[in-house]
Amino acid sequence: MIPVRRITILTSLSLSLACCTDVPEEGVERGRVLFATCTPCHGDDGEGNQEYGAPAIAGLPAWYLETQLEHFREGIRGAHPDDAAGLRMRPMVQTLRKASDIRSVAAYVASLPAPAPPASLRGGSADRGRAIYATCAECHGAEGRGDRARGAPDLTGASDWYLLTQLSNFKAGVRGADPRDTTGATMRPMAMALADEQAMRDVVAYIATLPEEAQ
Repeated sequence: MIPVRRITILTSLSLSLACCTDVPEEGVERGRVLFATCTPCHGDDGEGNQEYGAPAIAGLPAWYLETQLEHFREGIRGAHPDDAAGLRMRPMVQTLRKASDIRSVAAYVASLPAPAPPASLRGGSADRGRAIYATCAECHGAEGRGDRARGAPDLTGASDWYLLTQLSNFKAGVRGADPRDTTGATMRPMAMALADEQAMRDVVAYIATLPEEAQ
């Protein structure tokens, strides 16, 4: 866990960087500067870090990144006492005081090359997961590429441990229970329909084969 003192230092750094006169008011370059406070957890290239519960975010669509940053800032996400990673995210997002800062960070992260996270989970069956994923495909697509109109993100570049964590969070009400989270409200019953952790591991194992498997 990142010490509170370190978070405070990073927050001060972000505010100092954001106030630099030679930094544009909005855009990818401003996002690059502001992203400096994100790198201790998410990595210089947005590749993520399982130890901190920080997912790979590079290359995710800007619209999805903006939505999640706004959710963290408004307490729609990351406010549940059992969401340790989310609780660490919330004070970091508070440094993005303007909507344009959120847009700038999202634009910069979206411009980064998407990583290929290594597999870390064992015990899942992609064959069993294929049948389970049929219900997920309605929103996330047969190839797992997501659907902006439905608020469904691309799953193909996500770390397997992160997908398992979020499915567990949705199932337990750690995520998606806030009435303001409309997409989370759609996701929760989907996660709750998964019988147990084995079913989650199976569907995550199948997602790891996308989009090649779906072609």
